[in-house]
Amino acid sequence: MRVAIVLEHLDPRRGGLEHWTWQFTRAMADRGHEMHVLARSFSPRTDHPRIRLHAVSAGRSRMHYAAALQRRLLGLNCQVVHETGAGWHCDVFQPHFGSRQALLERRLRALPAILQPARRLAIGLLPRYRQFRRLAARQYVNDGRLFVALSRRVADDFVRFHGVPRDGIRIVPNGVDCARFSPARRGEFGASVRRALGLADDALLLLLVAHNFRLKGVGPALRALKLLRRRSAPVHLAILGGRRRQGYPLLARALGVQENVSFLGARSDIVPYLAAADLLVHPTFYDSCSLVVLEALASGLPVVVSRAAGANELMTDGREGYVISDPRQAATLADRIERLLDPRERSRMGAAARELALRHSFERNCDRLEAVYREIAGRGRMPGAARTNPADRLAALVIPPVRR
Repeated sequence: MRVAIVLEHLDPRRGGLEHWTWQFTRAMADRGHEMHVLARSFSPRTDHPRIRLHAVSAGRSRMHYAAALQRRLLGLNCQVVHETGAGWHCDVFQPHFGSRQALLERRLRALPAILQPARRLAIGLLPRYRQFRRLAARQYVNDGRLFVALSRRVADDFVRFHGVPRDGIRIVPNGVDCARFSPARRGEFGASVRRALGLADDALLLLLVAHNFRLKGVGPALRALKLLRRRSAPVHLAILGGRRRQGYPLLARALGVQENVSFLGARSDIVPYLAAADLLVHPTFYDSCSLVVLEALASGLPVVVSRAAGANELMTDGREGYVISDPRQAATLADRIERLLDPRERSRMGAAARELALRHSFERNCDRLEAVYREIAGRGRMPGAARTNPADRLAALVIPPVRR
């Protein structure tokens, strides 16, 4: 099949969607599909003889970029257009962040109650959020496209916030590279990372990976660490990532846990840290189906995750780790971590975690998305580049003005 996949930027070093898209596109090219990638920019690492890259630039406005994407797609005549959230013109719509409206609602819940009304007002008034709403109005249309949700929670959000019919949704969880992420990497990296962190042999190393510290529950994790310190539990928390982390080292100091936490910043490769860790903590307020949870499971780590994480749907509480109902419950989080001080419990859950990851391999992820492509192609729809509704065709010709 001739397939176009669309996103903002293609740079596998960024992780998340960018890394997944590059990995997926290469796999589909290896399966014989003609793959085209449309993005604003590409890293030098994305040169590939069987993948055609199309740079699309249209200023900073999301609406201008979406209209430019459609114009380019109209000339490619692909059988399947796979959109990940940047534009509106597609056969398959798979926003890896889930529903943006649902994401905004759950970000609000992560704020202190006193700040929520002002933030809600800002969401209603600021131009960037108006653009999000205008873009969503064209993305969530019932024109025969299929919507791919990474979890049941995301599927529910599609229905609740956007009126998507259930029969138009396919649930396809993320998959993980079980060769790259493996318990076998522990001997390769584990000791050196732990030495670099200055950990005692009996210290339990917790790993938390987040770009948005508030959304991913860094605050509750630090408060849980305080409770564990009071119980004299030998634990250390390593936090990777973080765009705006200035206040969190201050919070760690205020809680008296600054010696028990390391803010390591962004890392291009998290394999060594998963190899060194004893468990992953992920008390997020929202995510669709976090890759890092699957990567930790594949690495043989128990995971303590909140029910707001889409990946919890793959787990069984008490088997591969623990699922807590509310990410704000620092006491519950501390209790579940304390249970995992027992090395036998960690070993049991780590083995179950690896088995679960093997059932959700990256190859299976590709198989299921390829089946979605075949379903679209089998319906006899016009190719994605030829099919468009009148509003979208007009938008591609006359780019909507952006209100400042």
